Amino acid sequence: MNLPMQLERKARTKKRIAISLASVLLVAIVACVAISVYVGWNLTHKERKPILETPKDYGLAYQDATFISKDDGLKLKGWIIEPTKQARMTIIFSHGYGGNRYEPNVPFLPLAQSLAAEGYRVMMFDFRASGESEGDMTTIGAKEKYDLLGVIDYAKHHYSEPVALYGVSMGAATSILAAGMDKDVKAVIADSPFSDLEGYLRTYMPVWTHLPNVPFTYLIITLIPMLTDLNPAESIPIKAVDQIAPRPVLFIHSKDDPSIPYKESVSMYNKHRDVFEIWLTEKAKHVKSFAMYKDDYIQKVLQFLEKVQKAE
Repeated sequence: MNLPMQLERKARTKKRIAISLASVLLVAIVACVAISVYVGWNLTHKERKPILETPKDYGLAYQDATFISKDDGLKLKGWIIEPTKQARMTIIFSHGYGGNRYEPNVPFLPLAQSLAAEGYRVMMFDFRASGESEGDMTTIGAKEKYDLLGVIDYAKHHYSEPVALYGVSMGAATSILAAGMDKDVKAVIADSPFSDLEGYLRTYMPVWTHLPNVPFTYLIITLIPMLTDLNPAESIPIKAVDQIAPRPVLFIHSKDDPSIPYKESVSMYNKHRDVFEIWLTEKAKHVKSFAMYKDDYIQKVLQFLEKVQKAE
């Protein structure tokens, strides 16, 4: 075989290898994008969990209620639990990501029972795309803050007592966001919130997706806003705390939270230590401080609400 033929054959071989490698790379890129789209869609379209208990199971007097989101008029289903004595304040509960007003992780209803016994009206509701509420997509606080603002409006229209917010995880972050937008909210109790959704997702996305950080986290965060109404920039509680102060916030967070690190709460608490409070528990999993320290938890919440009322 002469030299020109050898060179031509080598060139054809290199070309075939290059085409094969490019094809493999293209398939890998397409696969990564497809997986990211699938995961991102599932993150914002959670399967609804059933509501397995009602206030009646705890001997609580309540009524079903429908609230209207301030964003797009979605109808939100919920309960209003009346206290066993003259109402002192209305406390609005906000559940976590993928949950509903029943929120067994805390659990909500035993806490509501303790508050109602002390004269606090409790309002519980399902965020959009959760429980029995309208909507087909969760936005991890970005749109949910408008849901909560709609519930706050209902409370202000129907009751004369001051309003405070209590939320866990996504509901805690959403409570901070909503309080920053409504000056009539007197106080916030935030159990295990994140401080910045995009920053949190960039670091902890693998906790929720079980996928490698590279390249999936970047792809998911980039693609979600293109495919859905979720814009992480609309869910940054650490900016909202400046709008809340000097109103008080009680942060509750476990140092052993595997899902949202307690430093997320600490960073927000440190911005206004003169008016904010923080209680850091140990050994509790995500939003499990109430389950592990029930009596202390109730006492901390009641003491905080007492101080809020005295300040009023």
